[in-house]
Amino acid sequence: MTVDLFAGIPVSDYAASLAWYERLLGSPPTFLPNDIEAVWELAEHRYVYIEQRPDHAGHAMHTLFVDDFDTRVAEIVGRGLEPAKRETYDNGVRKTTFRDPDGNEIGFGGAPL
Repeated sequence: MTVDLFAGIPVSDYAASLAWYERLLGSPPTFLPNDIEAVWELAEHRYVYIEQRPDHAGHAMHTLFVDDFDTRVAEIVGRGLEPAKRETYDNGVRKTTFRDPDGNEIGFGGAPL
């Protein structure tokens, strides 16, 4: 069985959010289905997308667990985005959270060192 995941992020300003997510994810969108959506394929059958929905903007919370945590976070910071929060849980799992212009939270998690 194949399961595709599309994780949506409502935004108020499409153009500003498009630029921010390009910096966060390090590339332009994989495809643009229409004038108010942009989609990035993060891994096979796993997508994140922004959609201009001002009445719902700012309430998304997504975490991507990655095997290249330190490198990924350093690359994002190198593209000019600063984390809103950095955490290490009791079990050693690390998480860095970024907030887009609307306040949506996009976290990156990594295994203990």
